Amino acid sequence: MLVFSEQNLVFLAVPKTGTTAIEMALRPKADIVFAKHRKHTTGMRYRTKIKPFLTNAYGMTPSSFAVMRHPIDQIASWYRYRQNVSEANSERSTEGRSFDEFVLAVIEEEPPVFAAIGSQHNFLSTRRGRVAVTHLFAYEKMQLLQDFIAEQFGEKLTFKQKNVSAYADTTLSPDVEAMLRVAREKEFTLYDRLMAEGGYLKNRRA
Repeated sequence: MLVFSEQNLVFLAVPKTGTTAIEMALRPKADIVFAKHRKHTTGMRYRTKIKPFLTNAYGMTPSSFAVMRHPIDQIASWYRYRQNVSEANSERSTEGRSFDEFVLAVIEEEPPVFAAIGSQHNFLSTRRGRVAVTHLFAYEKMQLLQDFIAEQFGEKLTFKQKNVSAYADTTLSPDVEAMLRVAREKEFTLYDRLMAEGGYLKNRRA
Protein backbone atom coordinates (compact mmCIF):
# COMPACT_ATOMS: atom_id res chain seq x y z
CA MET A 1 0.00 0.00 0.00
CA LEU A 2 1.25 3.47 -0.92
CA VAL A 3 0.05 6.81 0.44
CA PHE A 4 0.42 10.05 -1.53
CA SER A 5 -0.38 13.12 0.55
CA GLU A 6 -0.12 15.72 -2.24
CA GLN A 7 -2.58 13.80 -4.42
CA ASN A 8 -4.71 12.78 -1.40
CA LEU A 9 -4.58 9.26 -2.77
CA VAL A 10 -3.88 5.70 -1.63
CA PHE A 11 -2.92 2.67 -3.74
CA LEU A 12 -4.19 -0.70 -2.50
CA ALA A 13 -2.17 -3.61 -3.86
CA VAL A 14 -4.35 -6.59 -4.76
CA PRO A 15 -2.05 -9.64 -5.08
CA LYS A 16 -1.26 -10.89 -8.59
CA THR A 17 -2.66 -7.89 -10.43
CA GLY A 18 0.60 -6.32 -11.56
CA THR A 19 1.05 -4.54 -8.25
CA THR A 20 4.84 -4.85 -8.08
CA ALA A 21 5.26 -3.05 -11.40
CA ILE A 22 2.82 -0.33 -10.34
CA GLU A 23 4.49 0.01 -6.97
CA MET A 24 7.96 0.35 -8.49
CA ALA A 25 6.74 3.16 -10.73
CA LEU A 26 4.94 5.03 -7.93
CA ARG A 27 7.00 4.27 -4.85
CA PRO A 28 9.41 7.23 -5.27
CA LYS A 29 6.39 9.56 -5.12
CA ALA A 30 4.85 8.03 -1.98
CA ASP A 31 4.98 9.65 1.45
CA ILE A 32 4.15 6.44 3.27
CA VAL A 33 5.03 2.93 2.08
CA PHE A 34 3.51 -0.21 3.57
CA ALA A 35 5.88 -3.02 2.61
CA LYS A 36 6.47 -6.72 3.24
CA HIS A 37 3.56 -8.20 5.25
CA ARG A 38 1.63 -4.91 5.12
CA LYS A 39 2.00 -4.41 1.36
CA HIS A 40 -1.32 -6.12 0.61
CA THR A 41 -3.50 -4.31 3.15
CA THR A 42 -7.13 -5.05 2.24
CA GLY A 43 -9.74 -2.47 1.35
CA MET A 44 -11.71 -3.22 4.50
CA ARG A 45 -8.71 -2.87 6.80
CA TYR A 46 -7.75 0.33 5.03
CA ARG A 47 -11.22 1.81 5.56
CA THR A 48 -11.51 0.84 9.21
CA LYS A 49 -7.92 1.31 10.42
CA ILE A 50 -5.63 3.20 8.05
CA LYS A 51 -7.96 5.83 6.60
CA PRO A 52 -9.09 7.06 10.06
CA PHE A 53 -5.43 7.22 11.10
CA LEU A 54 -4.54 9.32 8.05
CA THR A 55 -7.43 11.65 8.81
CA ASN A 56 -6.61 12.01 12.50
CA ALA A 57 -2.84 12.28 12.08
CA TYR A 58 -2.54 14.25 8.85
CA GLY A 59 -5.96 15.68 8.06
CA MET A 60 -6.18 13.54 4.91
CA THR A 61 -9.42 12.22 3.42
CA PRO A 62 -7.88 10.25 0.57
CA SER A 63 -9.44 8.50 -2.38
CA SER A 64 -8.17 4.99 -3.07
CA PHE A 65 -7.44 2.99 -6.20
CA ALA A 66 -6.76 -0.65 -6.99
CA VAL A 67 -6.63 -3.15 -9.83
CA MET A 68 -8.74 -6.27 -10.35
CA ARG A 69 -7.89 -9.12 -12.70
CA HIS A 70 -10.09 -11.73 -14.36
CA PRO A 71 -10.65 -14.26 -11.55
CA ILE A 72 -9.35 -17.27 -13.48
CA ASP A 73 -6.26 -15.41 -14.69
CA GLN A 74 -5.50 -14.17 -11.18
CA ILE A 75 -5.73 -17.69 -9.76
CA ALA A 76 -3.57 -18.95 -12.63
CA SER A 77 -0.96 -16.34 -11.72
CA TRP A 78 -0.90 -17.70 -8.16
CA TYR A 79 -0.53 -21.24 -9.53
CA ARG A 80 2.44 -20.30 -11.70
CA TYR A 81 4.04 -18.30 -8.91
CA ARG A 82 3.90 -21.25 -6.53
CA GLN A 83 5.38 -23.70 -9.01
CA ASN A 84 8.89 -22.69 -7.96
CA VAL A 85 8.81 -21.81 -4.28
CA SER A 86 11.86 -22.50 -2.13
CA GLU A 87 12.35 -25.81 -0.32
CA ALA A 88 11.89 -23.97 2.97
CA ASN A 89 8.29 -23.25 1.89
CA SER A 90 7.63 -26.52 0.08
CA GLU A 91 4.17 -26.82 1.64
CA ARG A 92 3.18 -23.81 -0.49
CA SER A 93 4.35 -25.38 -3.74
CA THR A 94 1.98 -26.28 -6.57
CA GLU A 95 4.64 -28.36 -8.32
CA GLY A 96 3.30 -31.75 -9.31
CA ARG A 97 -0.30 -30.59 -9.09
CA SER A 98 -2.48 -29.80 -12.09
CA PHE A 99 -4.28 -26.49 -12.39
CA ASP A 100 -7.59 -28.31 -11.92
CA GLU A 101 -6.30 -29.72 -8.62
CA PHE A 102 -5.15 -26.29 -7.52
CA VAL A 103 -8.49 -24.62 -8.30
CA LEU A 104 -10.42 -27.37 -6.49
CA ALA A 105 -8.18 -26.83 -3.46
CA VAL A 106 -8.64 -23.04 -3.67
CA ILE A 107 -12.43 -23.36 -3.38
CA GLU A 108 -12.38 -25.75 -0.44
CA GLU A 109 -13.99 -24.37 2.71
CA GLU A 110 -10.58 -24.47 4.38
CA PRO A 111 -7.95 -24.47 1.58
CA PRO A 112 -4.65 -26.23 2.22
CA VAL A 113 -1.58 -24.02 2.60
CA PHE A 114 -0.58 -24.24 -1.06
CA ALA A 115 -4.04 -23.01 -2.14
CA ALA A 116 -4.65 -20.35 0.51
CA ILE A 117 -4.69 -17.30 -1.75
CA GLY A 118 -7.67 -15.28 -0.51
CA SER A 119 -10.04 -13.67 -3.00
CA GLN A 120 -10.13 -10.40 -4.89
CA HIS A 121 -13.76 -9.88 -3.90
CA ASN A 122 -12.95 -10.10 -0.20
CA PHE A 123 -9.93 -7.86 -0.66
CA LEU A 124 -11.92 -5.19 -2.46
CA SER A 125 -15.21 -5.32 -0.55
CA THR A 126 -16.69 -4.33 2.79
CA ARG A 127 -18.37 -6.88 5.04
CA ARG A 128 -21.66 -5.87 3.40
CA GLY A 129 -20.26 -6.61 -0.04
CA ARG A 130 -19.86 -3.01 -1.18
CA VAL A 131 -16.79 -1.97 -3.16
CA ALA A 132 -14.27 -0.59 -0.67
CA VAL A 133 -12.14 1.47 -3.07
CA THR A 134 -12.89 4.72 -4.89
CA HIS A 135 -11.32 3.87 -8.25
CA LEU A 136 -11.20 0.27 -9.46
CA PHE A 137 -9.39 -0.57 -12.69
CA ALA A 138 -9.32 -3.77 -14.75
CA TYR A 139 -5.91 -5.36 -15.17
CA GLU A 140 -6.85 -6.02 -18.78
CA LYS A 141 -7.43 -2.28 -19.34
CA MET A 142 -4.18 -1.02 -17.86
CA GLN A 143 -4.09 2.04 -20.11
CA LEU A 144 -7.04 3.44 -18.14
CA LEU A 145 -4.99 3.25 -14.96
CA GLN A 146 -2.02 4.86 -16.67
CA ASP A 147 -4.25 7.71 -17.84
CA PHE A 148 -5.62 8.12 -14.30
CA ILE A 149 -2.11 8.23 -12.82
CA ALA A 150 -0.96 10.72 -15.45
CA GLU A 151 -3.86 12.98 -14.50
CA GLN A 152 -3.20 12.63 -10.77
CA PHE A 153 0.59 13.04 -10.88
CA GLY A 154 0.98 15.27 -13.91
CA GLU A 155 3.21 12.85 -15.81
CA LYS A 156 3.01 9.58 -17.69
CA LEU A 157 4.57 6.58 -15.98
CA THR A 158 5.52 3.23 -17.49
CA PHE A 159 4.84 -0.01 -15.66
CA LYS A 160 7.71 -2.41 -16.28
CA GLN A 161 6.86 -6.07 -15.74
CA LYS A 162 8.23 -7.50 -12.50
CA ASN A 163 8.12 -10.94 -10.86
CA VAL A 164 6.92 -12.68 -14.04
CA SER A 165 6.50 -16.38 -13.28
CA ALA A 166 7.66 -19.14 -15.59
CA TYR A 167 5.19 -20.82 -17.94
CA ALA A 168 2.92 -23.51 -16.55
CA ASP A 169 -0.09 -25.21 -18.09
CA THR A 170 -3.17 -23.50 -16.67
CA THR A 171 -5.79 -25.22 -18.77
CA LEU A 172 -8.98 -25.47 -16.75
CA SER A 173 -11.54 -28.18 -17.44
CA PRO A 174 -15.14 -27.03 -18.04
CA ASP A 175 -16.45 -28.91 -14.99
CA VAL A 176 -13.91 -27.36 -12.63
CA GLU A 177 -14.46 -23.90 -14.12
CA ALA A 178 -18.20 -24.29 -13.50
CA MET A 179 -17.50 -25.21 -9.87
CA LEU A 180 -15.18 -22.22 -9.50
CA ARG A 181 -17.79 -19.84 -10.90
CA VAL A 182 -20.34 -21.10 -8.38
CA ALA A 183 -17.90 -20.96 -5.45
CA ARG A 184 -16.69 -17.48 -6.35
CA GLU A 185 -19.87 -16.05 -7.83
CA LYS A 186 -19.43 -12.71 -6.06
CA GLU A 187 -15.94 -12.26 -7.51
CA PHE A 188 -17.05 -13.01 -11.06
CA THR A 189 -20.02 -10.69 -10.60
CA LEU A 190 -17.78 -7.85 -9.44
CA TYR A 191 -15.40 -8.40 -12.35
CA ASP A 192 -18.30 -8.46 -14.83
CA ARG A 193 -19.59 -5.22 -13.32
CA LEU A 194 -16.15 -3.67 -13.69
CA MET A 195 -15.88 -4.69 -17.34
CA ALA A 196 -19.43 -3.51 -18.01
CA GLU A 197 -18.16 -0.07 -16.97
CA GLY A 198 -15.42 -0.31 -19.58
CA GLY A 199 -12.71 -1.37 -17.16
CA TYR A 200 -12.99 1.56 -14.75
CA LEU A 201 -15.46 1.53 -11.90
CA LYS A 202 -15.74 4.75 -9.89
CA ASN A 203 -17.26 4.39 -6.45
CA ARG A 204 -17.98 7.77 -4.88
CA ARG A 205 -19.15 6.16 -1.64
CA ALA A 206 -15.78 4.55 -0.79
